[in-house]
Amino acid sequence: MIEAMNRRGLLAGMAMLPLVAVAGCMAGPGSYTVEEGVRRLLTLSSQRAFDRLIRPGGFYDDQLTRLTIPERPDDRSGAVLAAVLRTNAVRGRIAIALNDLAVDAADRATPVVLDAIRRMTFADALAVLRGGPTAATDLLARETEGAVIDAMYPDFSDGLRGDAFEILTAAVAAASGFDLGALARDVSRQAGRAIFLAIGREEAEIRRNPRATRDPVLIALLGG
Repeated sequence: MIEAMNRRGLLAGMAMLPLVAVAGCMAGPGSYTVEEGVRRLLTLSSQRAFDRLIRPGGFYDDQLTRLTIPERPDDRSGAVLAAVLRTNAVRGRIAIALNDLAVDAADRATPVVLDAIRRMTFADALAVLRGGPTAATDLLARETEGAVIDAMYPDFSDGLRGDAFEILTAAVAAASGFDLGALARDVSRQAGRAIFLAIGREEAEIRRNPRATRDPVLIALLGG
């Protein structure tokens, strides 16, 4: 609980960055850098995305980020999952529990993403800034997705063995060929993709209307 509060505090602090840091970034006309602009774009996009995702229902209530139990047709896990999920009631119950797990996992991934943004270097920041609506997010995902998945995996690995998944764990106990760890890894990858989809959506909106950010650096660099 304390760790979660600290991560949410970090997220709230990063939300202030566009306004607090602007004085140091714009000491005079043109004194900010394009690289700083890309970093600020990613920071604000990520902050907004995580702010949505770590709320109750943050994944499940959004069609873009909702997680589903992945199919594994290549091994016995697929048959087990098909048997467990044969009714809509059970499928819905497990889907809600899975997406609740994702909220906690995303909370743990938040500082990983924000720290990665602070440490990133941009070989061609101008190309990223002038790229497509999710160009910065695409770069972030290429460099960070593996670390995000690793950060979330323990939450999914432990959570899938919890009381909310007693139907699933009972089926696992009856099927020696079922690999719960592999399922947790699949779900972690799915959650990682959902996180970057959410960040990309926020980036596209900031690019569309940079003036709404009230950040002089983003307004200047994005032509708001």
